[in-house]
Amino acid sequence: MKLLLEKIEKLKRQRKAVILAHNYQPGEIQDLADFTGDSLGLSIKAAETDAEVIVFCGVKFMAETAAILSPGKTVLLPDNSAGCPMADMLTAEQLIELKQQHPDALVVCYVNSSAEVKAESDYCCTSANATEVVNSLPKDRQIIFVPDQHLGQFAIDRTSRKLALWQGYCPSHIMITEDDIKEAKAKYPDAIVMTHPECTEPVKEISDQILSTGQMLRYAKKSKAKQFIIATETGMIHALKKQNPNAEFIAASDRAICPDMKRITLEKIIRSLEYMQYKVEVPDETAKKARKSIDRMVEILPAK
Repeated sequence: MKLLLEKIEKLKRQRKAVILAHNYQPGEIQDLADFTGDSLGLSIKAAETDAEVIVFCGVKFMAETAAILSPGKTVLLPDNSAGCPMADMLTAEQLIELKQQHPDALVVCYVNSSAEVKAESDYCCTSANATEVVNSLPKDRQIIFVPDQHLGQFAIDRTSRKLALWQGYCPSHIMITEDDIKEAKAKYPDAIVMTHPECTEPVKEISDQILSTGQMLRYAKKSKAKQFIIATETGMIHALKKQNPNAEFIAASDRAICPDMKRITLEKIIRSLEYMQYKVEVPDETAKKARKSIDRMVEILPAK
């Protein structure tokens, strides 16, 4: 392990690279990264650095977003097969057809989507700001929300707006069931249940807090509670424990594992830096249109 880490540091210096790791990455990947966090926050941070190369330890749509926000940098995804099933549930062609069915609607797309889908959307959003983005839009306009139906329903519940939802979902988050939460609460009655909005509605209904990954970190840091049940991808436990070593974090379900997020390894990061693989590039016209949907979100809710 030590030799691998030393080699990564050497290659990183040679390539003038920055390494990003999503909160769902394996613990050893999070520990070596220059920045950890959620996908959009990481892309924004990378754009602000003077690095020439961005190694994104995550999945393809995240690397695409980094490429959109850092057009002058080389973006590498250490495993070219690391995709996102939810993002793959909606193509640009399907979104165009949906827009034709609702010609006057505004399109809000979750950041967990392809660059092509972002390019066909009016606004982008994150799991942390979906409700604020939806609430900011004109009350007389219909809204199409893609691709995650569960985040979309969360926005409906919080805003009382009518949204046309695409029936996409995260396979890892729907593995967490209502029974999982009930069993965990019975075992840890004093624990606070923190749940990601990508979870199903029955799970969210019996949770204490519905939060994005970044919000979970901030909430746990401020909370006086000592036990937390975490209803999201299990990689989040590592980030929470690292920040709050005196608290106990219990995974709501050991089944909530994203296999794509676990594809990245130390060896793959080394190969990525050695051979500059795999480059993630977004065509200029697509990137330009996709950037507009992200910029509109930031105009509504400036990045903190």
